[in-house]
This record gives sequence, structure tokens and C-alpha cells, in this order.
Amino acid sequence: MGVVKSSPPAVVPMNNLMRILQIRPVLGSLLLAGILGLSLPAYADPVSELKTWLRDTRTLKADFNQSSTGGAAFGGKSQGTMAISRPGKFRWSITKPYTQLMVGDGSHIWLYDPELKQVIMRKSDKALGGSPAALLAGDNDVDQRFVLKADAERDGVAWVIAEPKQNDTGFTRIRIGLAGNDLKGMILEDSFGQVTTLVFGNVVRNADSPASLFRFSPPSGVDVLKQ
Repeated sequence: MGVVKSSPPAVVPMNNLMRILQIRPVLGSLLLAGILGLSLPAYADPVSELKTWLRDTRTLKADFNQSSTGGAAFGGKSQGTMAISRPGKFRWSITKPYTQLMVGDGSHIWLYDPELKQVIMRKSDKALGGSPAALLAGDNDVDQRFVLKADAERDGVAWVIAEPKQNDTGFTRIRIGLAGNDLKGMILEDSFGQVTTLVFGNVVRNADSPASLFRFSPPSGVDVLKQ
């Protein structure tokens, strides 16, 4: 392992994985409606359906395509794979057009950028907050972290708005879309006008996942920044 350093959050480079955790992504709702098929509400109680889905989800694996309205400097387009093991463990791996990895092992969150030879380590309780990672991989007491509201429905996809109760999450609103037991997409919005859209495919729910998937050891020769 390389030199362990302490670094304030303000100097850490922004990247797609950090966006999923607690930084940036707002207001392209009309544009995103065309991408993900939003319309007027129709489902009887999508909030209850989301809570039931979260309660009954032990593990989840999926491919994803991610795009941001901020352009290349704020993420652009990327794709990769994700996995969660509730509560508290997740793995988010970007594979194209570059490689980055985020792993939550239940106590710490590791952000690894091979190109920079840098690892950022954060304590889970400080980093998750009201982030998308907390919504998907957190405990079942979702009402403690978010205010949930029914949103739009179209083509069999029910949408729920999750507004973080914490003011320091970097997000103003998270939309999550389900079609039955299938996770279809998420839209992440922030107060700076950035929007990140996630579209999921090849979703596998409640299959066995190896514990090693949610562990991370910094490679030899990289810098480790603790926050």
C-alpha cells in the first residue's frame, strides 16, 4: 500500500462514482421524461411498492448505462456493472470509457481510480447519508433518510421521488423507477443543475453473491486518501 494521507473533501477530484455516492446530479425532468418514459401518475401506491421491494431485496446485480448533463468534465457517458448486498454493502464498477471502482464493505467506502493510482476511503456512516447508495443498499428504515413521494408512471414503470432529509448530501432529489420487481432506472438531481441518469439492464435479484465482491484492499503503490 502507498502513503496514507488525510485530505479535505474539497480537494478530491470529482468523478462518476463520487456522483453516485454523494456528489452532483437536476432539473432536466422534461428531457429525461423522453429518455425514461415518464408521464402522469397511475400506480395506486408506488411508495409502498418501493418500500416492499427494498424490504424484500437481499442482493441485486445489474448492468448500467450512465449519462450526465454536465458533459465530460462532470461525467459524460459511462457504463459498467453494479451489485448490492443489503444492508450496507455495494460494488459499483465503471468499465467504459475508463475504469473506476467504488466498494462499500459495510464500514468503509473505497473509491479507486487506477489511472490516478489513488484510493479515497470514507467511513460509511459519514458518506452514505441520503445518497443513492443509501437508498439502494441501506437498511429498511428508508423513512429516516428520505421523504418519499409518488411520481409518474408510464409503460409499466412506477416512479418514486426520494428527497434526502440531510442537507449535505449533494442531492436535492432522487427518482427511482420499478417495473414490478425489476429496477429500471434512477435520475439524480442536484441544486447546481446537474442531472445524472442511470438505466439498468440484466437485473438479477436475490441471487447469491460472494462476500469477496464487497471487499477491497488498496493495490500496492497507490496513494490512500482518508476522509
